[in-house]
Amino acid sequence: MTLNAIRPSHFPWFRYDGYSFSLGLTHGEGAWLSGHSASEYDPESGRIVVRGGMTEQARTAYAKIGAILDAAGLSFADVTRVTENVTVAGLDAYEEAAAVRAEIFGAHNPAVTTVIVERLLRPAAFIEVEVHASKGGPAALPGGVAEAPDGAVFLPTVLPVDERGDVVHEGDLVGQYAYCLDQADRLLRGAGLSLDAAVTTYDYTTPATRDVYRRTHRVRKERLGGAGVFPGAGGILMSRLHRPGVLVALDVTASRHPLEAVNPGWARYDTLTYTPGVKAGDMLWMSGFASLDMETQQVLHPGDVVAQAEVTYDAILQVLDAAGTGPEHLLSTIEFVCPEGLADYRGVADVRKRRLRDPWPASTGAICAGLLRPEFLIEVFPAAVLP
Repeated sequence: MTLNAIRPSHFPWFRYDGYSFSLGLTHGEGAWLSGHSASEYDPESGRIVVRGGMTEQARTAYAKIGAILDAAGLSFADVTRVTENVTVAGLDAYEEAAAVRAEIFGAHNPAVTTVIVERLLRPAAFIEVEVHASKGGPAALPGGVAEAPDGAVFLPTVLPVDERGDVVHEGDLVGQYAYCLDQADRLLRGAGLSLDAAVTTYDYTTPATRDVYRRTHRVRKERLGGAGVFPGAGGILMSRLHRPGVLVALDVTASRHPLEAVNPGWARYDTLTYTPGVKAGDMLWMSGFASLDMETQQVLHPGDVVAQAEVTYDAILQVLDAAGTGPEHLLSTIEFVCPEGLADYRGVADVRKRRLRDPWPASTGAICAGLLRPEFLIEVFPAAVLP
């Protein structure tokens, strides 16, 4: 399946050539867009700037998305999933962005995932929006779940909050994690599936939970992999989540297609509750990757974000190769960088240019509070298509 970069003839916010990512890619009748904030070129200062509060920024981000979708022959009615990356500083005003989204989509209900991030790469930005779209739009399912025409099933962000709006298992990461997995299973069963169909589980926790995070292994082992394939997974730390008392937020994607595990031969995954890659239909869904020696399980290049990015993207390329594909079929990358790695983060673009291919994948970058191994400076969540 050929990927094609989406290239609007009129995109007044900035010149989009020369980057190691595309505005978005088409994949058959579908499209994956990079994350877009309110950044725009200011001719007076000669710099990229971000203006306005949350409402204005959300309108600008969605205007960009509308232009890119239009260039792909799609519209907001075709959107299957929206991911809104909201900064800690912008969280208290997030209802304003939700109101903009409701105005734009109207009665159309894509799945909505909300990722709380420390901040975005543009310091003044409060929100960055990614979308997945497919011609004809999703099948709307109960609980805010949306199914794309290609069989991908997207869940809204799952929080440890009950039907009364109360946070459950306060102070107990493992209890909240189990609750979120059970809620995800309930939502999938409403779609005629279960957690056995999960292709990725990406979770967001806080630095205070790092020491007890390993205890989530048990609840994952009890609830995931029932069909013989554990999903891809990733874990990111943020200083604050959606509301006080919430210790974990979970984003789950599933598929109608049979699942096949992809592993380049890394024995460490034999005892883990996640898999390097999962084939489902013509998609390859992947775990998050960081700078890890897969044999010794030691972190490589502590303190050097560029060298860590090289190891990270090399691991991603190994998974692509094991799946029978290559960098030219890499559809999306989401990069989370720690504050300690931010000063040299620009160098990661050169790593991408050396290791990836045109058309460059859709991409989003955000700053996190930390990663599960304190020495990690960057983690990447990738997805690809199969030729």
